[in-house]
Amino acid sequence: MSGLNNKVVLITGAGKGIGRMLAEALASHGAIVALNDISPMNVEEVAAGIVKNGGKAKAYVEDIAKKVGAQSVVKDVEDDFGVIDILINHAAVEPHTPLLSMDEWDWHRTLDVNLTGAFLMIQSAGRVMKAKGSGVIVCLGAGTGDRSAKEAGAYLASKAGLVELSHQADAELGPFGVRVFAAETFEDVIQLLEEA
Repeated sequence: MSGLNNKVVLITGAGKGIGRMLAEALASHGAIVALNDISPMNVEEVAAGIVKNGGKAKAYVEDIAKKVGAQSVVKDVEDDFGVIDILINHAAVEPHTPLLSMDEWDWHRTLDVNLTGAFLMIQSAGRVMKAKGSGVIVCLGAGTGDRSAKEAGAYLASKAGLVELSHQADAELGPFGVRVFAAETFEDVIQLLEEA
């Protein structure tokens, strides 16, 4: 992944899970990683660990499910690094509640983070990338996964929507040099970035 050297990569939900793994892997290949999460605890620890190991990273604590939060992250990363080359939408919530028992708040929060958050980040970062004439956006976990998974209806519905959102965004932004992909795994993201 030599092409990542000094590329600015913004990752949402980078405090743990695959988001954290991607941050550490991409930083080890020379990327400048801008790490977003709603909670400062984990994401600041990830950023500090990357810097300690000689990488370049900075944490941005915002709720990207809100328009102001998404726009603030994009503006702050631009102000700090001048550009956003790659956006990885990883932020997600996955309530484990049967549909018939699910609270309306849990349903809305799942759609807000998993789908609306990705939309707001695509919109905000996409405008920056369109103006620049290049960029890559990857929506992680966009596969519908195991349809037999019990008590994951809200999560699966949001991720199915994310697949279609990714396709539509790619169709609209592709002519301006911005590619948008849906990926399911850590390995998928790495492969997409190597090929993009």
